[in-house]
Amino acid sequence: MITVRVGDIQTTDEEKKAVLEVFASGRFSEGLKVREFESLWSHYIQTKYCVAVNSGTSALIAGLYALQYDDRFKKVKRGSKVITSPVTYIATSNAIVLAGMEPVYVDIDPGTFALNAEQIEDLLKRGNPDEYSIILPVHLMGYPNDMDSINDIARRYGLVVFEDAAQAHGSLVKGKKTGSLSLLADYSFYIAHNIQVGEMGAVVTSDEKLAQLIKKLKANGRECSCQVCKRAEGSCPYMGEAFDPRFIHEYIGFNFKTTEFQAALAIPQIKKADSIMHTRQRNVLYLNERLQALSEVIQLPVYSTDVSYLAYPIVIKDARINREQFMARLEQAGVETRPLFGCIPTQQPAFHYLKSQYDGRLWNADFVGKNGFYVGCHQYLSHHDLDTIATSLSSEINFKNSTSKL
Repeated sequence: MITVRVGDIQTTDEEKKAVLEVFASGRFSEGLKVREFESLWSHYIQTKYCVAVNSGTSALIAGLYALQYDDRFKKVKRGSKVITSPVTYIATSNAIVLAGMEPVYVDIDPGTFALNAEQIEDLLKRGNPDEYSIILPVHLMGYPNDMDSINDIARRYGLVVFEDAAQAHGSLVKGKKTGSLSLLADYSFYIAHNIQVGEMGAVVTSDEKLAQLIKKLKANGRECSCQVCKRAEGSCPYMGEAFDPRFIHEYIGFNFKTTEFQAALAIPQIKKADSIMHTRQRNVLYLNERLQALSEVIQLPVYSTDVSYLAYPIVIKDARINREQFMARLEQAGVETRPLFGCIPTQQPAFHYLKSQYDGRLWNADFVGKNGFYVGCHQYLSHHDLDTIATSLSSEINFKNSTSKL
């Protein structure tokens, strides 16, 4: 039976009270709670604007479509190429394709899973830079990319940088939050993430026009973009007009709106986001210390006080150890596991059409995708839980080593 989960949620009295306030208000669709969440999250990330949506995937899609609709970004259009990570949750690549663009992959750093900036530069030098429009780095497991290098490359080639910070709630680069280091960024508040509400996402930016576009696109492209609708109170700025802005649509958009319930759950957690991050950091450091003797067999997470860890990622270095069998035995010992996503163009069936193009070109991504997995490091783990993880990993590796010598 699983006793140590990858993610967990324990609602406090404050969170329960916030949800009950939504019930009492009678307003379940977007309203004041969502606006409060947006204000708090933009302040935390250090951007001017935040637009809440119903998932991190929706945040990616809305951001990519907004860039295409914004005539300031001429290169961002259907058919243009987006440089991104081959090792991450598939939503990033899905969103690029669903926005009518082409994902292009470069290899990663095997320790931090960050994009190889030198390969981005080489790709643009060797190809036609005009075919490319966006660099979309993914801060996987909370590890920041080399944003100085990526932004410098983007400036030289006239590209937009769009951070996928879905898993990096509070990670830092030189004291600045990931998500504030580019034109725009997406976040996810899925159940296993540091701020967790079940399903919700957000786009952050300091560009007012882009924020307004995303706000319209998430509501089926409608004209209306007020922070909170006050039409029922008689104070709509369009009240005297011959049209209702809620039903006039400027753009072909989506229904990506979220609810007051998700925002209500998130608000109390934002106030303790740094505490959540620091607890996860302590858990990673403790596990690293307990497992240091195994570092020749498994790659332990790179530790940094700048990283807001989503989980505890491990990469098996010993070719004698089969990942699936290894994970199965850990789960038998009560420790929940997840594979580290897989290399998208070579290992994900949905993108099989790209396999021949990338075979042998993404060595680190292929290796991590085949041999990487993760366990929990979240704030609800007890000291006993952490010891269970460490003991289970040690026992399994010692078992493998002893049987391989027979």
